[in-house]
Amino acid sequence: MNNKPKPKPKHNLTYQLTHDLGIAIVKGTYKIGDGLPTEAELCTKFEVSRSGTREAVKMLSAKGLILSRPKKGIMVLPQSNWNLFDTDVLSWILSSKPSLSLLKSFTEMRAAIEPQAAALAAVNATFEDIEEIEKALTRMQEADKGLDDPLDSNIAFHTAILKASGNCFIIQLSDFISTALQASILYPDITKAEDGDILKHANILNTIKSRNPDKAYNAVNQILDEALVLINSNL
Repeated sequence: MNNKPKPKPKHNLTYQLTHDLGIAIVKGTYKIGDGLPTEAELCTKFEVSRSGTREAVKMLSAKGLILSRPKKGIMVLPQSNWNLFDTDVLSWILSSKPSLSLLKSFTEMRAAIEPQAAALAAVNATFEDIEEIEKALTRMQEADKGLDDPLDSNIAFHTAILKASGNCFIIQLSDFISTALQASILYPDITKAEDGDILKHANILNTIKSRNPDKAYNAVNQILDEALVLINSNL
């Protein structure tokens, strides 16, 4: 019987190379403005075929992390060029433990999105949408007793509101909001839940259920304003 392991599919090797290089760039292993190893060197170092390496380089270029030009090599681009809404880029940023400054940027972006999403949810949410927010709040209450995961339940609550907004563009920001919440958990001493946090989330739900967009907006805005005050005081 031949027990020799089967070779990994080319697609998996290509994605693994993309992943490894992406994390290395985000962590600063390859500095901005510096060149990456050549495709030939990457082939040898990571044991990936030339075509697989070329595909990985194309993927990283599409995500805005690098610029590859014939005869000029592969250059690492600054963060301002990165596609920060790309799910892979978000996961690489999270794995590198975002700085407190980047957490502030995450939270500022949340403040630009989530209050308006709640206001829209107060107008557009269906019965099923509200039921999903209620289930997430129940999970948060259970998590407060140690019976559920605090982060997962919090993500479920906030992304359910995005969905309830009924706006197709806002809904597609769920991965971004999820990553922002995951980043915040890396700084528990700064962004830990305050007394009454569950009550504040319950208030958000109630303002949506009461179909009051202004109150829904303000309820979410209050929580995010408090988070920004905490972050700024520690910068």
